[in-house]
Amino acid sequence: MATETQGSTQQGGGVLRDVMTAQPAFVTSDETIQRAAELMGQLDVGALPVCDGQRLIGMVTDRDITVRCTASGADPASTKVSEAMTAEVQWCNEEDPIDSVREKMASSQIRRIPVINKDHQLVGMVSLGDLAVKTEDSAGAGQALEDVSQPAQPAQ
Repeated sequence: MATETQGSTQQGGGVLRDVMTAQPAFVTSDETIQRAAELMGQLDVGALPVCDGQRLIGMVTDRDITVRCTASGADPASTKVSEAMTAEVQWCNEEDPIDSVREKMASSQIRRIPVINKDHQLVGMVSLGDLAVKTEDSAGAGQALEDVSQPAQPAQ
């Protein structure tokens, strides 16, 4: 189970390591969609990093499972995470400034982002909720949430 790092409350400044959830749970690309969904349920999360060892190679979300598997009739007990995951993943470094991460999340319209170290190994996750609760700049987190929540145009 994921644990939180011990860091000081920051006013917009500081680095991601201070507010991220360290040692997050993850799945491998060879695990089944059913296992990913079970882990999401146990942890009450909507996204899991996908790793090869500790190296981040993708993300799988509850939406990926719904759209890429359930909607197409794929069997979750035999469908691999690799068939539903997103390989082109936005990520941040544990040394990145909190403000730049908030801006990246807003511009990419994502609510959670994996955190890696210099060796591209997964070391944490950060969500908009982390930014709102663990920093004194809740207005910045609120603006990021507003930007993330801008409705997308439906596919034609």
